Order: sequence, then structure tokens, then C-alpha cells
Amino acid sequence: MVVNVGGVVAVVVFYCVILLTGIWASKKARREEKKCQTSKSEVTIIGGRNISLWLGSFTMTATWVGGGYIMGTAESIYSPELGFVWAVAPFAYIVCFLLAGLFFAKPMRSKRYVTMMDPFQRSYGNAFTAALLIPALLSDIFVIACILASLGGTISIILGISSTISICVSSAVSVIYTLMGGLYSVAYTDVVQLCLIFIGMWVSIPFVLLNPASVDISQTAFLNQSNHTSWIGDLKLEDAGIWADMTLILALGSLAYQVLYQRLLSAASSTQAQLTCFVAAFTCFVLGIPSILIGAVAASTDWNQTEYGLPSPYERGDAPNILPLALLYLTPTWVSVLGIGALAAAVMSSMDSVLLSSASMFTQNIYKSTLRKGASERELLVHPCGVLAGPSGLHSASPASLVGRPEGV
Repeated sequence: MVVNVGGVVAVVVFYCVILLTGIWASKKARREEKKCQTSKSEVTIIGGRNISLWLGSFTMTATWVGGGYIMGTAESIYSPELGFVWAVAPFAYIVCFLLAGLFFAKPMRSKRYVTMMDPFQRSYGNAFTAALLIPALLSDIFVIACILASLGGTISIILGISSTISICVSSAVSVIYTLMGGLYSVAYTDVVQLCLIFIGMWVSIPFVLLNPASVDISQTAFLNQSNHTSWIGDLKLEDAGIWADMTLILALGSLAYQVLYQRLLSAASSTQAQLTCFVAAFTCFVLGIPSILIGAVAASTDWNQTEYGLPSPYERGDAPNILPLALLYLTPTWVSVLGIGALAAAVMSSMDSVLLSSASMFTQNIYKSTLRKGASERELLVHPCGVLAGPSGLHSASPASLVGRPEGV
């Protein structure tokens, strides 16, 4: 496999920008610690409840706009047995944000909770909360593994480098800035990452749509043609229950994740928490449109006319990687590199959120409440398990304690 030197350089520059943004944000977190009335651990976990509306809107959108959202939507539309009608994520996440804003934002924020487990802990005690946390923490570990595997495969396809290297580098960058600045670092890097996702994905759309190997997607929307597949898909009455189940799992199941409430609880007011949800519902859909278009174009492409050749990605089992494949074979090199930057940004915005949310719940609801009830603020930021290092605690942890420990657990 030939290494794309220009692409590697571009991705390295992007990672450096993200890391520097995270470091800058960690300094802002230190300043916030000095003037904030809340505890230092709350500054790390929920930004001292002082995240502005514009910043909160960015980081709330990044809650669900990640690698799985962007690549999964394109895969669903490209796959012949699915299609647009089965790409439920954009619609489901809009419902999730609207429900969160209407029913959860004000009650959770007004009662000044720190994590989503606090209501359960107050009502049912520590043992019940710990039992609830076990599956939550395990699911986060598996999510991070899937996210990194997806990123490794994507970068390997476009840049021609080992997926192991990309996974290690991406993990190190995400862990470092998350440990340094907590939510502030996560939020400000989300701004950079979402801007790159928006630019990278939308810039690629004209090149993908106008590629000579692809048929006009309006012609393949409903009717199957030779070598092309209908991308709208088909929803039969007997499958309506499955469709509803998938939609509700994403729409309602997503309301049970700490990453969502971490953003809600960081807002400066209850009203602002609501507004960030409503803004995120709109921007989440906008950022999903490029994936929809790319998936439709990929389903309308005669891959034998590209360097990829036959059999098609679906026949080779490459449907999960259809988005990076479309960027690689249907756009110029510089566009595909910009696109891979967007994908890397999407993956990292998901990973840092999960890292912080898992560490926050363990620290707040198990370590502080059960294992070490008298723990100091400094100990909460860097305790023996290495679960959470905040802006004033990173220097106390040795470098070895920050590497090779998924999600800090």
C-alpha cells in the first residue's frame, strides 16, 4: 500500500491544531477555577456551569455528530437492503434533542446535578447507582473500541498507513487534551472539529455529485438500473415494527447517556440548556446531509469506471467504509484528504466525550460517594485509579498513568 505523504502531513497538522486548542482551553479552565464558586471537580466535569450558548451549541451538536453518525448514515443509504428510509439516525437524533430540551433540560439543570446518575443516587442510594453504572461504563469501553477501529480502517484506506498507528496517535491526542482541560478542552476542540466536519464534507459534495462514473441520483432514487441501485430503499408494512424499534432505540435510548447530560448541566442557565438542545437538533440534521448525498451517489456509481473496479464495495464487504471510499475514488486527492480530516474530527469528537463522561460518572457517583467519601478536590481530579485528571491535577499524574488505559479506567 502506497503512503499518501501529503495526506499524512495534513492529518498531522490537524492533530496538532486539535491538541493546541485543547491545551489553550485547559488554561481557560484554570482561570475559571480561580473565579468560579463551584468546586474544581465541577469545573472539570461540567465547566463550572458556565458554558456559553454558542459554545454549548457546538459541543451539544458534537454529542451525536461523530464517526458513527456520519459513516453509518452513508452506509445505510448505500446498502441495497436498506436505503434512505432505513437511515434513521438523523431523524432519531433530532427527536432526541427535542425531547431533551422539552422535558429534561430545565429539571436537570435547575436541580444542579453533576451527572445523570445523581437523581438515582439521591432516590435509591449508592448500591443501586453502582449497579446502573457497570453497564454504562462497559458500553463506553466498547463504543471507544468501535470508534477507534472505524478510524483506523478509514485512515488506512485513504492515507495508506497502518491502522494501528492511527489508532494509537488518535487515542493519545484525545486522552491528553481531555485530561488537561476536562469539559472546556472537549468543548473548544468540538468547535474546531465540527467546523472541519462541515467544511470537509460539504466541499466534497460537488465533486462527488459531478463524477462521471456516477449517475444522477434523481434517476436512481426509486428505479433500479443496470449496475446501479435504488438508494431510497423500501419500507414494507411487515417491517414497520422493526423500523419503529430502531428509531426509538436511537431517539429514546440516546436520552440515557451521560454525554448528553454533561452538556445540559454545563449550561449557564436552564433556559440556555434548552436552547442548546434545539440548536443542536437543527445543526445535527445539516451535518448529516452530506452523508446522505454521498451514500446516494455511491449507490448510483458504476465502480468499474473508477480505480476501485469490480466487484463493488458492497460485494467486497466494504459497505461500512463506503464514505471514505467515495471520497478516495470520486474526488480529487486534496478533497479526499480534507474529507479524512473531517472523519478524524468526527471520531475524536465522539471519543473525548465518552472519555470524560465515563470518568465523570465513576468519580462523582462511585469514588466520591462510596469508595472515598472524604476525598479532597485534588484527589478527585487525580485519584489512585487515574479516572479523572483536571486542569489543576494533570501535573500530579505521571505520563505512564495517562497512556494505555482506555477511558481512564
